Amino acid sequence: MTAVLTAPAELPAVDDARVVRRRVGPGRRVPFATLVGPLLLLALWCLGSATGLIAPETLSEPWTVVTAFQTLIEDGRLQENLLTSATRAGLGLALGVVVGAGLAILSGLSRLGEAVIDGPVQIKRSIPSLALIPLLILWFGIGEQMKILTIALGVLVPIYIHTHNGLRGIDGRYAELAQTVDIRRSEFIRSVVLPGALPGFLLGLRFAVTSALLALVVVEQVNSTSGIGHMITLASSYGQTDVIVVGLVLYAVLGLVADTTLRIIERKALTWRRTLEG
Repeated sequence: MTAVLTAPAELPAVDDARVVRRRVGPGRRVPFATLVGPLLLLALWCLGSATGLIAPETLSEPWTVVTAFQTLIEDGRLQENLLTSATRAGLGLALGVVVGAGLAILSGLSRLGEAVIDGPVQIKRSIPSLALIPLLILWFGIGEQMKILTIALGVLVPIYIHTHNGLRGIDGRYAELAQTVDIRRSEFIRSVVLPGALPGFLLGLRFAVTSALLALVVVEQVNSTSGIGHMITLASSYGQTDVIVVGLVLYAVLGLVADTTLRIIERKALTWRRTLEG
C-alpha cells in the first residue's frame, strides 16, 4: 500500500503589525509648570475681588496690594525688612544644613554614632522648634541669636532624616563590590556613599527651606524691630490688610523661588538617575 504524501497547506499570512507603546509616565514637562498654580490662584483672586465675592475687609484687592507694594518700596521699608528677613533665614538655614548633614553622616556611617545621635534627633523631631522659643529666649534673649537658632533647629531635622535615610538606603551590593575589588573605606565613602545620599539630602533641603520660612514667620513676631514678620505685625495693629497681604506674598515668593531653584539643582546634579521625572 503506497502512502500518498500531500503538501502541507499554506499558513495564512500574518501582518507585521508594529507594537504601539503607550506612555505610562507623567508625560512631557510643561513649560513654566511651577507658575501655573500660582497664576491660577491669582486669577481666582482677581475674579473674586472684581465680582464682589471677596470682600475688601476680608482680603484686599490685588490692585490695592500692588499700590501698597509700590508705596513700601518708595518708603524704603520693604527693601530693609526683606534684607533683614533674608539674612536671618539664610544664616539659620546654613547653620541647620551644616549641623544636620554632619550629624547624618556620623550617624549613617557608624553604628556607634547612630546610637549616640539618632535618639536625641528623634526626640527633637517630636518637639516643634516653635515650642522651644520660650526656653531659647531665657537662654539667649530676644536678639538675633535666638531667632537664628530657632530657624536652624527647624532646618536640622529634615536635613538629618532625609540624608540619613539616603545613606542607609544605598544598595548593599555596592559594599560587596567594594570589598571584592578591595577599595579603601575612604574611597568608598567619597565615590559611592556620599553621591548615593545626595538625592536624600536634596529632598531634605527642600523641606528645610519650608521649615526655615515657617520658623522665620514666628520669630519675627517676637519683639522684632525689623523684618517681614515685624511689618505684618505692625500692619495688623493698624488694620492694614493690604500690607499684611504684601508680607504674605513676599513669604510665598521666597519659598517658591527657593524651591524652584532647588528643583533645578536637583535635576542637574542627579542626571545619572533614570526616573519618571526625566
